[in-house]
Amino acid sequence: MSKIRIEAITRSQNRPRITIEENGRRSEIFGINVFNEERMLQYLTKDALESVRSAIFSGSKIDRKIADQVAESMKAWAITMGATHYTHWFQPLTGATAEKHDAFFDLLPDGRALEKFGGGQLVQQEPDASSFPSGGIRNTFEARGYTAWDPTSSAFIYGTTLCIPTIFVSYTGEALDNKAPLLRALSAVDEAATAVAKYFDKTVSKVNATLGWEQEYFLLDKALAVSRPDIVMTGRTLIGNQAAKGQQLDDHYFGVIPDRVLSFMSDLEKECTKLGIPVKTRHNEVAPNQFELAPVFEEANLAVDHNLLLMDVMDKIADKHNFKVLFHEKPFAGINGSGKHNNWSLATDTGVNLLSPGSTPMKNLQFLTFFINTIKAVDTYEELLRASIASASNDHRLGANEAPPAIFSIFVGTQLGNVLDELEGVSQGKLSPEEKTELKLNVVGKIPEILLDNTDRNRTSPFAFTGNKFEMRGVGSKSNCAKPMTVLNTIVAKQLIDFKKEVDALIDKKSLKKDEAVFNILREYIKTSKRIRFDGDGYSREWEKEAERRKLSNNKTTPAALQVLTSKASLDLFRTMKVMSEVEVAARKEVELETYIFQIQIEGRMYNELVYSYIIPAAIAYQNDLIKNVMGLKDIYGAAHKKLTDGQLSIIEQIAEHIVEVKKQSDLMTDARRSANRLKDVNKKAFAYCDSVKPYFDKIRLHCDKLESIMDNNLWPLTKYRELLFQK
Repeated sequence: MSKIRIEAITRSQNRPRITIEENGRRSEIFGINVFNEERMLQYLTKDALESVRSAIFSGSKIDRKIADQVAESMKAWAITMGATHYTHWFQPLTGATAEKHDAFFDLLPDGRALEKFGGGQLVQQEPDASSFPSGGIRNTFEARGYTAWDPTSSAFIYGTTLCIPTIFVSYTGEALDNKAPLLRALSAVDEAATAVAKYFDKTVSKVNATLGWEQEYFLLDKALAVSRPDIVMTGRTLIGNQAAKGQQLDDHYFGVIPDRVLSFMSDLEKECTKLGIPVKTRHNEVAPNQFELAPVFEEANLAVDHNLLLMDVMDKIADKHNFKVLFHEKPFAGINGSGKHNNWSLATDTGVNLLSPGSTPMKNLQFLTFFINTIKAVDTYEELLRASIASASNDHRLGANEAPPAIFSIFVGTQLGNVLDELEGVSQGKLSPEEKTELKLNVVGKIPEILLDNTDRNRTSPFAFTGNKFEMRGVGSKSNCAKPMTVLNTIVAKQLIDFKKEVDALIDKKSLKKDEAVFNILREYIKTSKRIRFDGDGYSREWEKEAERRKLSNNKTTPAALQVLTSKASLDLFRTMKVMSEVEVAARKEVELETYIFQIQIEGRMYNELVYSYIIPAAIAYQNDLIKNVMGLKDIYGAAHKKLTDGQLSIIEQIAEHIVEVKKQSDLMTDARRSANRLKDVNKKAFAYCDSVKPYFDKIRLHCDKLESIMDNNLWPLTKYRELLFQK
């Protein structure tokens, strides 16, 4: 057994549990490291506080004088909390977060030192944008980028640094991040949903999109993770024979949390609570060494920031507990991968969840309005939603018989499906008194009773209604939620605008009453979006055929999924909703394609290293041991040795065959990679990596895994699945 593998296993077995002390209630430390409303009340003047509140609520600008006050207050608070630096914390198109730290420390002209932080430093910074992905938006000589304060997301202290959430834009004004488009989409859905909500409640003046994410992840002992070069370089195991036991006994799911893991979780939750991340749920997931964490839902922009911050915190806390967190969507073959379910809804400033039924027919009509419009939006733009969750790593999950399929459909349940079917039969134009009574009493009025038994029994649907929210299940575990949330809120905003125009037209031109006009339009939407509703098995071959008949997209790979971004319909959508310009959309497509290429390229290079530096040398060493054994038996028994060496000779031949094939497939993959690299067009290059390079990965893995299964355990160089997944 390789020295590294032995040491890793030994160290993992002897890890002590780090004890975490729980001091007091979580509510007492919640948000203590956040410059939130409570801190602002203590540090800001009345005018400054009102200005910040107005910026948060209505998006109004904060003038320089007020910004200076806010900055001074932030600095004073941060210093009392032990902060020495500040940073603009932003979300470049890498999918992660970025930060450049500056000290509060400065010098006066006379040489005296002081702590300095003004409004100009709070509101805007000018980091070099040349090394961040831009998709061709800016030239090298225009490499400046600008980070601008987002007051809707509270500043926080992480370590000794005051972190200020910001957007990131180019020298020419285009968004170079994931936050700016999200904020625009949230503004669009706020305006559109508020206008529709006023049909039912004139006092509504703002609608917030809410998000509750569920973060799945794997935990490995740090020594075991570092012993695998493929995990270190790619975040997943590129080879590895499946262990005798996987998840088939279902004994890990919701099982007793191992002691070391529980300590990690407790420590993580404590740090999250201080940072204002409202973590609530923790449990074992389906696969061995897989876990989940989920918070209370929040306003979508804040929830996105908190999820990105959480992943940073998880890495640091895991390291402290001698763990490595794997966020890759499919780190191990043969067992479940990890997703990040996005639970989305709309909430008014009057405290009403617009996707939750009420106690009266009018409240239920409001629910149906937003419920059906969401279904219609997803039906119209299902291909765009698929594109929003596309990545090289997530391709391993989508449609892979364990997670939501690549085909988008909506699960609403039998009971709500029956309600929609009844509404579909509403007559056109004015409703008769009998119809109004039937609708209000026997259809719309009974929705709360129906939903009592509308638990989500379909776990294969990529977009499901789960009682008072829609759950988008295809989002990858390491993805930035901003991307799918930008698309979802944009398409719902567009749909609600169209809906209001149609309803108003019926009221003005056809003299219909408001509820009659609403029913008429909803009826048409139910008919035209019927193809997206599906309550069956999303994995079945029959559904794939049926989806094709319904003309639903089935883009199984990232290059195919991303093509819709620059379609006329998509460009028109983003432009008319003022979420992204054509240049910004095209840039994102190019960045996503380049990222896909780089990820497959890195994995291809890693396969070469594994094959030539680990697998073939180990296989030859074992083969030589067998040959020595055969030759020794021949020396002792002469011709009679053949009866005694049949098994050894068979294994020698198998090893030789696998060595030949693994080298052959690795060399062919290298040639395909070189051919792909010669392509200049990023679109063609991405498809070449997808169609010509990536297929060799499974062929290489097959022979590597076969070698692992027949070789001497002590000679196998890489830590095995049973060691990675079942060390506690």
